[in-house]
Amino acid sequence: MSEEIKKQEDYSASNITVLEGLEAVRVRPAMYIGDVNFRGMHHLVYEVVDNSIDEALAGFCTKINVTIEEDNSITVEDNGRGIPVDMHEKEHRSALEVVMTVLHAGGKFDKGSYKVSGGLHGVGVSCVNALSDHMTVQVFRDGKVYQQEYSKGLPLYAVKEIGTTDKRGTKVHFHPDPSIFTVSEYDYSTLSNRLRELAYLNKGIELNIEDKRPLDDGTFQKDRFFSENGLKDFLHYLDANRQSIMPEPIYIEGEKQGIPIEIALQYNTSFAENLHSYVNNINTHEGGTHLTGFRSGLTRTLKTYAENNKLLISSRKKNEVIEVSPEDFRQGLTAVISVKVAEPQFEGQTKTKLGNTEVRGAVDKAVSEMLEAYLEEHPEEAKNIVRKIVVAAEARIAAFKASESVKRSTAFSTQGLPGKLADCQSNDPSECEIYFVEGDSAGGSAQTGRDRRFQAILPLKGKILNVEKASVDRAFDSEEIRNIYTALGVHKGTAEDPKALNTEKLRYHKIIIMTDADVDGAHIDTLMLTFFFRYMPELIENGYVYLATPPLYLVKKGNRNIYCWTEEDRIKALEEVGDKGIHVQRYKGLGEMNPDQLWETTMNPANRQLRQVTIDNAASADYIFSMLMGDDVPPRREFIEKNATYANIDA
Repeated sequence: MSEEIKKQEDYSASNITVLEGLEAVRVRPAMYIGDVNFRGMHHLVYEVVDNSIDEALAGFCTKINVTIEEDNSITVEDNGRGIPVDMHEKEHRSALEVVMTVLHAGGKFDKGSYKVSGGLHGVGVSCVNALSDHMTVQVFRDGKVYQQEYSKGLPLYAVKEIGTTDKRGTKVHFHPDPSIFTVSEYDYSTLSNRLRELAYLNKGIELNIEDKRPLDDGTFQKDRFFSENGLKDFLHYLDANRQSIMPEPIYIEGEKQGIPIEIALQYNTSFAENLHSYVNNINTHEGGTHLTGFRSGLTRTLKTYAENNKLLISSRKKNEVIEVSPEDFRQGLTAVISVKVAEPQFEGQTKTKLGNTEVRGAVDKAVSEMLEAYLEEHPEEAKNIVRKIVVAAEARIAAFKASESVKRSTAFSTQGLPGKLADCQSNDPSECEIYFVEGDSAGGSAQTGRDRRFQAILPLKGKILNVEKASVDRAFDSEEIRNIYTALGVHKGTAEDPKALNTEKLRYHKIIIMTDADVDGAHIDTLMLTFFFRYMPELIENGYVYLATPPLYLVKKGNRNIYCWTEEDRIKALEEVGDKGIHVQRYKGLGEMNPDQLWETTMNPANRQLRQVTIDNAASADYIFSMLMGDDVPPRREFIEKNATYANIDA
């Protein structure tokens, strides 16, 4: 018998590894916080803040302070009751130590302590402890200050009393373990966006954030978030750059079947649906039963009102009754749905979808009752809403005809492809890539410099249509957008879902947006990403969409060329070659590069730098898109930076 086979047969109890305490969290951190990258590291902060928010929901906390320290550690302090420090009867140690070091331990399981809670599983703060190389917790309670420190989840000493105080609450300071996480710096805007969101969702609670890392000009960032009107303020923020067709949002607040429900909604002149759903302050990106209940209540109530008042009449053909579909009722709708559930059932620890069946009926009933009353009391606003629905239905019908036309012209062969498309020779989508290039000038250089075996080029005529403010039929009527569909070989509509994107005949598995490194280029990037996000999200989800990163400078000395992608690269290059006999060129556009330079810097898989576009944070992306409501709005570089993973993909 071979040694290898003998080892396999000697499988016994001694081969079973038991991970004690928080070891499991450190071995498989992604199971608990999603990943060990940007999102996961920021999730640590959310877990600690959520504990403070739960204190606020219980009525014992009014203020939460978050500080990003100079060393990228985090301090979170609240004025709640303070974590209990007395001896735990079963564990025979301080309750504070139990909460910080034991999975599934906490007050969230005791219905008498918290009526509702986001931290359902009880793994939150102990996971943060496990994934921190150092953590200090101070509790201000009963006029005394208690403290305990930890390293990688293990207490360094027993809970001890270190002083007296007139404060109450809990202060948590932690530093993410660099041996666990692939990133090391916290992003201020990401954390401040979450705190702003929490302030809207919990009116009357003050949330402060301060960054002790100085900016380049020596100043520091800090913000205070406080909302008196809650979701109504949230709605005004989301629709800041949209034109509402209603004087005030429709606001619903009440309790159905023991479930507190709060909803704010309004219609605007755009054609996008912007729904944000929350359960116990947790952003449920994938929706769930509360969102299903909202949609069904909204659709049924509006349709009944419109039919009873004979308002579903075509705006184009007199006396023709329009057939409406559920999505017509949500075009141009911005809504925030927030429910508080005592025992929420989420799909996994990441909590992105609610599964409680009873919530659907409760939300449906609340929306129906409040909306029905609103429509009867505001007949003029009701007519405006129905007119919006009729226009949406007409646009949907026109868009279907236009998309059918696109579908008929789309084929894997070269028949019917856009005239400006310089296609590649390969027919294998897995090795093919297409560059959407800004302008004919850059398109000409890209066509000459490319590797025609697998690289295709399609020049764009400047800025494409802003689909965020255009109707669906107008989008499909745009020649540029039709060319994108045709070039990619995809179309709307599958046997299972007429609205889904049929990607069976997708011709390229790398779709690269390549624009100038200036303000106009950033604007085109954002318009293109908006289009892909709204009309082809499947391509982003499958990892097919990328942003090319052209260099900003060329530092030339003699026969030596150094390309620089950042200002720091330029300074480093000048230090390297000296300051004599050099020439520095600032590229204003791709058209300034000759084909060889464009290939070498931006198209050669061995050298180029691509940013893969993801939808890891859909809510954050929605905030960015909500601001992109006109071509005159400045480009939102934040979307590109926050939602694109920067890496040399091919190296």
